Amino acid sequence: MKLLVDFFPIAIFFVAFKIFDIYVATAVAIGATLLQIAYLKKVHGKVEIMQWVSLGVIVVFGGATLIFHDNTFIQWKPTVLYWLMASSLLISNFVFKRNLMKVFMGEQLVLPDHAWVVLLWSWVGFLTFMGSLNLYVAFNFDLNTWVNFKLFGSIGLMIVFAVIQGMYLSRFVSEEVLLGDGAAKDAETPHSDLPKVERK
Repeated sequence: MKLLVDFFPIAIFFVAFKIFDIYVATAVAIGATLLQIAYLKKVHGKVEIMQWVSLGVIVVFGGATLIFHDNTFIQWKPTVLYWLMASSLLISNFVFKRNLMKVFMGEQLVLPDHAWVVLLWSWVGFLTFMGSLNLYVAFNFDLNTWVNFKLFGSIGLMIVFAVIQGMYLSRFVSEEVLLGDGAAKDAETPHSDLPKVERK
């Protein structure tokens, strides 16, 4: 369900573009993002920081697209968002000495420190790559190709990245399960090496 909510504005943008044009699609995307935020606020009681950032970026760049009647602004929007996220990870890591991946996912995953570092840098690299790829597609292909890439290409690459990341993290989850099972068995097994106390 959360996945559908996350990609709702992109899907609506795609449909509106195919039916109307880039400007109607931009206005619809702004409205869809506002609805997304309202839904998350009502259902979950809170909205994550990056979702607020995403709203701000779509309002600023989408608004500029509508005001100046120039689709260049909306085409820059994904890159700005990707690079803002990558910059946030780097600034938090080097300036505040906090790994944001561990901050956000630490309650769901138990990983060794080096795995959190790998996770951080893999996301920084992926987000930087996605921002650059968006610009390449936007300014080397026609608008229709960019819109198709925005929906299918971006989501497809995100899924591939998530699968690869999941494969990497699975080794640590497996180790955790095995260690947990071993500890449980040790707790249930009588200690045969303890001296027996004879009753007189």
